[in-house]
Amino acid sequence: MVKTPASDVSQGRTERAVTRTPSAPADVEGLAEVALEQKPEERNSAASALTVDDSTYTGDLAVLKNRGKLRILIPANIGGAFYLPRKGWPVDAQHETASSFARRHGLEPVLVPVASFADMIPSLLEGKGDIIAANLTVTERRREEIAFSVPLTTVHQQVLVAQDQTGIQGVKDLVGKRVMVDPHSSFWDRMAALQKEYPGIELVKRPEGLTDEAELDAVAHGKIDAAVRDSNVASMYLSFRDDIKVAFAMRGTDDIAWGIRPGSPHLRAALNKFLHLELLAGNEPIRHTDGFEGIKKRKVLRVLMPNNAASYFLYKGELHGFEYELAKAFADAHKLRLEVIVPETHEQLLNWLVDGRGDIAAGFLEPSDELKARSLAFSRPYHFAPRHLVVKADDPMNGIWDMQDRTVMVRRSSPYWRDLQEMLESGYAFDLVAAPEHMETEELIARVAEGEIDATVADGHLLDIELARGLAVKSGFQLGEDRPHAVAVRAKDKKLRKALNRFIKKEYKGLVYNILYKKYFTNARAVRALAAGRLSSDGTGLSPYDDITQRYAEEYGFDWRLITAQMFQESRFDPQAQSFAGARGLLQVMPRTARFMGFANVLEPEDGIHAGIKYLDWVRNRFEPSLPFNERMWFSLAAYNAGHGHVDDARRLARNLGLNGDRWFENTEKAMLLLSKKQYASKARYGYVRGVEPVSYVREIRQRYRAYVEIADRRLSRRETMPLSVAGSDIVHAPSG
Repeated sequence: MVKTPASDVSQGRTERAVTRTPSAPADVEGLAEVALEQKPEERNSAASALTVDDSTYTGDLAVLKNRGKLRILIPANIGGAFYLPRKGWPVDAQHETASSFARRHGLEPVLVPVASFADMIPSLLEGKGDIIAANLTVTERRREEIAFSVPLTTVHQQVLVAQDQTGIQGVKDLVGKRVMVDPHSSFWDRMAALQKEYPGIELVKRPEGLTDEAELDAVAHGKIDAAVRDSNVASMYLSFRDDIKVAFAMRGTDDIAWGIRPGSPHLRAALNKFLHLELLAGNEPIRHTDGFEGIKKRKVLRVLMPNNAASYFLYKGELHGFEYELAKAFADAHKLRLEVIVPETHEQLLNWLVDGRGDIAAGFLEPSDELKARSLAFSRPYHFAPRHLVVKADDPMNGIWDMQDRTVMVRRSSPYWRDLQEMLESGYAFDLVAAPEHMETEELIARVAEGEIDATVADGHLLDIELARGLAVKSGFQLGEDRPHAVAVRAKDKKLRKALNRFIKKEYKGLVYNILYKKYFTNARAVRALAAGRLSSDGTGLSPYDDITQRYAEEYGFDWRLITAQMFQESRFDPQAQSFAGARGLLQVMPRTARFMGFANVLEPEDGIHAGIKYLDWVRNRFEPSLPFNERMWFSLAAYNAGHGHVDDARRLARNLGLNGDRWFENTEKAMLLLSKKQYASKARYGYVRGVEPVSYVREIRQRYRAYVEIADRRLSRRETMPLSVAGSDIVHAPSG
């Protein structure tokens, strides 16, 4: 993918500016000549890698899904000059995120370059694209033209000067100085307003076609005195240029968001839900490959596992699963916090382990020489199960020779595929079809029961679950002996593997193990109850109060799944819950606070949810607008738990310790923990606080929120995109003759 040119990326309004400015001096005219000399091939070589969609149409998300594309409007050039990709370029990240959104909804991402930034909003309104992803500044005048997503980030407009410039340290120092600004940008509006206050500021219109690099070169060489950039763009340039610097940041902050055509509420809602995940849940796992010592230092164990009835699932908003509970027991034994990561496909499970996105991979994995060759090692087995060919309950199949002309569907990445290929090579006659890699075995069994496919293969414990649920399937025959199942680690992580082996040796077929096995696989009543409480096909089912939570979360601008995660943390979904301190209801609101918010009875579910969300909104609004959108949410949850004053104390302490007081995780939360110590609490304005409580509170909510989003969204999207037939599938046919 071609990266975005490094200019016009934080441009403001699209209308032409009318503020009068002096004529450009001779050296600036020379810059204009440089802009006009840009070679056509500079843009053509880059443009050729972009997929340009010339079609014009408007419509909401349903229209886009029907067409199969999401057209992402991007700033294509600066007067015809493309920029090469640069590490850390903020617009690049926005393009990648927009493309991920498209793929999540089954759409092909198409980057549509727009020659002039002034044409960006008109192109959106004319139907030449569906969203604008261009480090777009949110302004009131723009809000009159288009809709916006939730903010991706918050920026300051910064004045850049030459490295040796010492005379410009504030706005008043710009009097008598030449500041180059694009007349189509929000920078121009800001500087024009300052010019009225300080008439001596000389605004120089940036010549058409001048590149960012050329403009900053002009600043560095003294041809102009200053330029203006958003702080995220300025940071990128300062990472590799030492001839310019930030003189000062102008007052106020700006939100950066994606532009959306008015009349597209479903697209906007889908974008906002996705961005909540990206910004709050931390979608991209951090990579660590430092083994058990690093795990113990971070106090976090990251386990990769699939979302299915055997490993990991949601039951009435709570996390369950045989492997999940075993993993939690192992983490608890080593005083680690368990963090579950659900890859989008089974193929990713071991790839992510190798890449360091997780520490352990689970999922009833069968050790093999092929996997060991990928620098993986396996624990001792913790489970054994036979393998069955699964057919409908009324299928007359009586054994392996009855497979003639049957169609069997399994994932290509599963060990089942290898077994079935060996059967084909041995002369058995059937068609082997590759299932989508995101499809779970339980979903394939359901398709067998519905008659959509003839057969699939499943390990015995997975078949037991579906039989206990009463699904109309049976074992056509057993494929060989019991197979061992183990967890995988990176081969070099020998200490972690040793610790796992000790744990498995101690727990295998012990009391806890046997209770869990019966709960998840063999007790028909328990299995049916768990299945009934699992997430519904429409993506709801997190709590008994999803409808109410969604309504009020939308009203106050929260992700309802985050509120649901908080609700579980506060009350375990018990509307009559009361704490020792007197907090009541689903979101544990104090009676005095409830009365302040206008609610008389928070034990009534709707009032309890509304009161809690309204209070969280009030808490959020007490933080400064410049605090980044995603960070503001975590600080708000901490303040909901511990009080705004203690959070302020922690932020001040964090800054004194050299940490970032505008970031919660790994920064302010560390300071919050110290406020329970006398030497720090005695110097804090609000004194002692048991810091472990808000720190654990926020982390638990984030982990549960991640699970809610990953499991709810993926289950819903899988049901929407699952093929209904094997037509067009990857099929290995039975041998002819």
